[in-house]
Amino acid sequence: MHDGLMRVLVLGGTAFVGRAVVEAALACGWQVTTFNRGQTGEDVPRVEPVRGDRHDPRAVAGLATNGPWDAVIDTSGYVPRNVLDVASTLAPQAGRYVFVSTVSAYEGWPTEPLTEASAVLPCPPDAGPDYGIDTEDGPTKYGYQKAGCEAAAVKAFGTSRVVVLRPGVVLGPREYVGRLPWWLRRVARGGSVIAPGTPDRTIQPVDVRDVADFVVSSSSRDLNGAYNLTGPARRDTFGGLLAACADATGGNAEFVWTADEVLVAHGVRQWSEMPLWRTAQGVWAVDSARAASEGLHCRPLAETVRDTWAWMQSGGDLGDHERNGEIGLSADHERELLSAVARVRHYS
Repeated sequence: MHDGLMRVLVLGGTAFVGRAVVEAALACGWQVTTFNRGQTGEDVPRVEPVRGDRHDPRAVAGLATNGPWDAVIDTSGYVPRNVLDVASTLAPQAGRYVFVSTVSAYEGWPTEPLTEASAVLPCPPDAGPDYGIDTEDGPTKYGYQKAGCEAAAVKAFGTSRVVVLRPGVVLGPREYVGRLPWWLRRVARGGSVIAPGTPDRTIQPVDVRDVADFVVSSSSRDLNGAYNLTGPARRDTFGGLLAACADATGGNAEFVWTADEVLVAHGVRQWSEMPLWRTAQGVWAVDSARAASEGLHCRPLAETVRDTWAWMQSGGDLGDHERNGEIGLSADHERELLSAVARVRHYS
């Protein structure tokens, strides 16, 4: 499309996954245009930034005049109707559309094991931002919306020109939700640390850089359909994660492994107050073999932990993302739990 050189458009491109995608594409020697409002973070050096709001039709129409591109990589689509409008405007100027979705788009997440053949949540491609519902331990409005965004991309570009990528929990440098950063800070402080369940509980986080590498790879090859992006099944454990945090920080933490039922009984909020802990059976049972067969490589979890700590020590800032304020146990709640565990052990 452009003298043999890959030209890609990244919708987003300044924060976490989007930024990692841009960096990976530039590392391949590609020509990268980004489209965003310029409010979330600084542009990656060497991109061609185009300023605008994806919800402004005139801005998107103006963006299209900067094409053509071999691929559009959408890292910032959350509302189906908007993805449909944006993708439809860009379709004549792009070879393919790579949409970064989520495992939350599945009907069965987080309660059951999942493959790409699992049903996704029902959501029309032109749904507005209020479509869907939030449930206690099942589908969320976020998941409904992402499923609708997938459908919108296919409606605009056609099945053969769309790749849908469904990451699970993404960790690594620049993580703004704050799950791994919270654990690192807590372990660095040392002392008795409440740890959830048992150390052999398997987990499947994936490094943001490995996600980005697969996003870029899928942009340049004749792939289509959906791919789950998670860490390998049964490779990593919660105990290994916390041990890696201790190694990275040099903290002298003593992990007090606490049964799920004790945490539940004391009102610990899963997934947020106790980051990465959730009792539902399907949370860490997502099959990513299809992506692995197409080149998904997942670096050791200890490397993700170490590099995230190094980023934090170098001044890395989570910013003021709406979700990081609800992450992590308070000191008071942790002391309450430690006392409860000590009482149980005393009388057992």
